[in-house]
Amino acid sequence: METSSAARAASHPFFTAANAVAHPSPRTTSRFSALRQQMLSPALCLLMEAHSGISAKIVEEAGFGGIWASGLSISASLGLRDSNEASWTQVLDVLEYMSDATTLPILVDGDTGYGNFNNVRRLVKKLCERQIAGVCIEDKLFPKTNSFIGEAQPLADVDEFCGRIKAGKDSQLDDDFTLVARVEALISGRGMEEALRRAEAYHAAGADAILIHSKQNTANEIFEFMERWGNRAPVVIVPTMYYATPTELFRQAGISTVIWANHLMRASIASMRETARRIHDDQSLVEVEGRVASVKDIFRLVGNQELEDAERRYLPDKAKARAVVLAAASGDLGELTRDKPKCMIDIRGETLLQRLVGVLNGSGVREVAVVRGDRKDAVFAKGATMVDNDRFAETGEVYSLAQARATLEGETVLAYGDVLFRSFILESLMGSSADIVLAVDARSHSGAEKPRVRDLVSADHAYSGDYLDDAHAHLFRMDAALSPNQTTGEWMGLARFSALGAQWLREELDVLEAEGGLETADMPALFTRLAAKHPVRVKYFSGHWMDVDTLTDVADARNFT
Repeated sequence: METSSAARAASHPFFTAANAVAHPSPRTTSRFSALRQQMLSPALCLLMEAHSGISAKIVEEAGFGGIWASGLSISASLGLRDSNEASWTQVLDVLEYMSDATTLPILVDGDTGYGNFNNVRRLVKKLCERQIAGVCIEDKLFPKTNSFIGEAQPLADVDEFCGRIKAGKDSQLDDDFTLVARVEALISGRGMEEALRRAEAYHAAGADAILIHSKQNTANEIFEFMERWGNRAPVVIVPTMYYATPTELFRQAGISTVIWANHLMRASIASMRETARRIHDDQSLVEVEGRVASVKDIFRLVGNQELEDAERRYLPDKAKARAVVLAAASGDLGELTRDKPKCMIDIRGETLLQRLVGVLNGSGVREVAVVRGDRKDAVFAKGATMVDNDRFAETGEVYSLAQARATLEGETVLAYGDVLFRSFILESLMGSSADIVLAVDARSHSGAEKPRVRDLVSADHAYSGDYLDDAHAHLFRMDAALSPNQTTGEWMGLARFSALGAQWLREELDVLEAEGGLETADMPALFTRLAAKHPVRVKYFSGHWMDVDTLTDVADARNFT
């Protein structure tokens, strides 16, 4: 083709040197002008399909400059056929979520306009109110049938469709709103002459661009149309069927915009189907947990951090919870701990300690103090301060805790540095009204079954499993020597203290120090002493945590998210 894409854009009546950019930032210009500028730019405009707020965010994250809100994909996401079974107001609701979720301009698949000229007028106004940058309407009859179903679909009368275009342009609330007229003549078998005749009529009626559609498996029809069209208006294509055509050939042909029309929906169906089948067959999450997006990734995509920032700006200040993590011990995991303590081993790209700090931060615990000892220079975690126990080799964990005594002020969380647990466990402790509350695994009923368990718990009320049983359990004793008949569970290495509970903890540390037992005491002894003087609540859970003591534990931890 002799006319270059730059000449095509420069000759367009809406083109100016100021808008000759590939991807204008929607933060510096309106979404309406951003889409128009992209479609008139010498650079090829690429629009990626989305069908929901989260998929719109993913398109933006991938680096695309604009979004195609696919009618097929939106209908499918609602479990409906692409035959106008979803009303235009239902589609509008989805578009509003998409518009709120992204800064990108959105070109929406408006099907036939959902009726005659009057429906188009109302549709365009409502789209503009929601900052939807443009709409594409096709010259078929309402209700529409997807272009890839059947043959020789009936087309709208040319003059009637031109009326829809004029009504849409007369109703737009922004001068840069884009209306694309989709020509279905090639799809319906009407031939090239009919396609050109309709395209010219739609252009004359005010369409800002022409979408020429083809379901052949090559782009020959598209290239023929481009040669004969002569750049009278920007041309949009949807290469779903002729996907093997190199994109560079579209650039050379002077095409304005390529729409990747439904691939996020299709990809999600394939992934969901496989994940559902695997969970059904395995009756377990072990094989899929590491293959799907993390819950943390969902929180990031939907903007949890912005909400936290807003809460700090607009909500009254409240006392902040603190945490002490005991990580002074070495741990022996062979080569994995040759040059670092156990808390610093890698668990899927993140240290064990960093993952623990991340869970604490995610539950609102911002001030985290880590007590380190063995090879302390190798111990660090983003968002945490370090406290040293330089006598780690000759003292116990209560002595390590005492080194962080200044942190034991106000609401405080205490955790071992080699445990992993689901965030709901910590959040349950944080929501407790008790002044001291321990997370206890009710499954560990016997020292004989798990001889390495040291933190066995004996409480006044065992776990019953009855959701109507709301009686609180309180600690009698924590000791490795408890018999199976005495044991009601295993402490998970996680506890929470209210401001008063933290005061009791500091007082008990002072008493231990005065008695000369601070250096040798362990956590079971400390909690047993506290329980003799104050109520220590036991909150039962069933699994959803692990302590990392062996190489097998390390392997399991890499599937624990």
